[in-house]
Amino acid sequence: MIERSAFGRTGHDSSRIIFGAAALAAMRQPRADALLDTILEAGINHVDTAARYGESELRLAPWLKQHRGDVFLATKTGERSYEGARAQLRRSLERLGVDRLDLIQMHNLVDEDGCKQALREGGALQALVEARDEGLVRFIGVTGHGTIAPAAHLASLQAFPFDSVLFVHNFSMLQDARYAAEVSALTAHCRKHGVAMQTIKAISRRRWQDDSAKRYSWYEPLRDAAAIARAVRWTLKTPDHFLNTTSDATLLPLVLAAAGGIDEAPSDAQMRADHAALGIEPLFVRGQIEGV
Repeated sequence: MIERSAFGRTGHDSSRIIFGAAALAAMRQPRADALLDTILEAGINHVDTAARYGESELRLAPWLKQHRGDVFLATKTGERSYEGARAQLRRSLERLGVDRLDLIQMHNLVDEDGCKQALREGGALQALVEARDEGLVRFIGVTGHGTIAPAAHLASLQAFPFDSVLFVHNFSMLQDARYAAEVSALTAHCRKHGVAMQTIKAISRRRWQDDSAKRYSWYEPLRDAAAIARAVRWTLKTPDHFLNTTSDATLLPLVLAAAGGIDEAPSDAQMRADHAALGIEPLFVRGQIEGV
């Protein structure tokens, strides 16, 4: 079974692997049901989706009728206004077929203008706080892509006590000294204040270079089983970091298998060898490539 750990100060002992339900975005219901049963059997008790992940919320709804009590349920809103966030949250509750969420997250809140709009009085955050007060959600988090996410999250945490953060964490990204320092600063703050830390893109290889390849994620993932195992274990060697699975559901069995051996963390030398052999590149480069 997958190891579990305290998800920040929420009181939830979460599986170190969080199911990224973006994998359900274009999936038919029978396949989605089977996949969700698989993650439950593997010991995953935390599901993360978003309003913008295609049909993901709708694919989760039938399964949640039987298993709502088995999982910590999170979704996201990309809205920055009070009205937009309130409406999208209520639509997500309806699409998921639930009365309450465990976690609602501000989706990719990293740019300065978006942060100002969302965090000000009358912004999206006010709507989410009201929803928490009404019992529609239990906790509020913030997510982000790109090299600026850790620093942006730290600034957001200084403005509001978010319960969780989400950011890119893999060997290639952490070779950028500035990014590594900003992740370290964010991690220190989160540990001090009990903020849960979710990571993404552990098994990314690079941005797509083959236009003919069949794609289940916006980036090209690793496919070599041994390299995937090392990438997963490298991220999970940080004990209070959680790993969100890729939107490529075909790779889920390899990720689950890797999570069973987190005591076998690879060395940096092994990770560098994988990067050289497989052409692994960072998905984001400061000042050059930030968008998804």
